[in-house]
Amino acid sequence: MTNGTVMPELDSVLEKHRSELTGYCYRMLGSSFEAEDAVQDTLVRAWRSYDKFEGRSSLRSWLYRIATNVCLDMLSAGNKRARPMDLTDSTPLARAALSPRPDNTWLEPMPDARVLPTTADPAEAAVAKESVRLAFMAALQQLPPKQRAVLILREVLAWRASEVAELLGTTVASVNSALQRARATLAERADRGAGAAVSDPLDEEQQKLLERYVAAFEGYDMTALTALLHEDAVMTMPPFDLWLTGPADITGFMTTFGAGCAGSRLVPVQANGLPAFAHYKPDPEAGGFAPWAVQVLEISDGRITGFHFFLDTKRWFPLFDLPLRLEAEADQTE
Repeated sequence: MTNGTVMPELDSVLEKHRSELTGYCYRMLGSSFEAEDAVQDTLVRAWRSYDKFEGRSSLRSWLYRIATNVCLDMLSAGNKRARPMDLTDSTPLARAALSPRPDNTWLEPMPDARVLPTTADPAEAAVAKESVRLAFMAALQQLPPKQRAVLILREVLAWRASEVAELLGTTVASVNSALQRARATLAERADRGAGAAVSDPLDEEQQKLLERYVAAFEGYDMTALTALLHEDAVMTMPPFDLWLTGPADITGFMTTFGAGCAGSRLVPVQANGLPAFAHYKPDPEAGGFAPWAVQVLEISDGRITGFHFFLDTKRWFPLFDLPLRLEAEADQTE
C-alpha cells in the first residue's frame, strides 16, 4: 500500500494522536510552540515513512519513537527551560529591576485543552494534570533528555520498562537505572516551589479563594490581596528574570511598577492543570482593555502560593484562543 492510497485515512488516524503527542513533547521540551512544531514534524515523518512501518509495534509506539527522536534532536543544544526562581535569587522590592532574557530561556505555559487527554478515569486525569504543572515541568527540565523521556514514559504515561527499552533502543536495566536517577533528582527538588494542591475539579474552598482573588485583583485592593497570599508566595513575570517573595514585596510592586494594572479585568482560562486567567489592563489611548498577561496561579492550604505572569501576549493570547482586546464595561457581555 502506498502513501498515495492511504493518505485520507492515514491523515485521520495520525491526527487522533496529536493531543497526547503534544503533551509528551511539551513535557520533554518545556515550550508550547516547540512542542507543537515537534508534533507536526513527527506526523510529517510518520506520513512520509508509513510504507516502511512494519507493524512490529503499535502505531502509537511507533509515533512515540519518532516524537522522542525529534525531541532529543531539539534538545541536543542543551538549552534547559526554566522559571525565574531556577536562575536567580529572589529580589527585594527596593532593588527590583525589569531585565528581560531571551524567549528560549523560559518554561512556557500551555492550554490544558492542547495537552490533556479526554478520559473518564479520574486517576488518569489527575496524573496528567499534575504532570504539566509548572513546578513539575520545571523539575523535568533539569533532567538529562533521556532520563526525562524515561520518567515521562514510565511515571506519567505508565509504559512498561520493556516498552520504554524498545522505544529507546536500550535495555530494561538501563531504563530502570535512568528512572531511579530521575526520581532522585526530582526528590531533591521537591522542596523548591513544589506543589500546588489543586483539586480536580476545584473544591468549594478553592473556588471561593479564586473568586476573592478576582475581586481583589480587579479592585486592586492590596489589603484583600494580602489576605489571600501565603507568607512565602512568589510572583514571576517572564520574560523578566525578576521574582518577588512575600505579600509585602508583591503588593508593593503592584502599586509601583505595576500601578498601570489598576482597574484590570480577568478572564478565566485553563493552563498547566492550574487555575489561570487572561489579564487585560485598561487601555487609556484606545479605550477598553488591552491584553497584558496570562496569569497561572498555584494554591495550597487555602492560600495563593505563586502567581506567574506570562507577559508575551502576542504569543500567548492566540495560543489560548483569546481576543486581543476587551471592550469597555458596558460591551463586555456582547
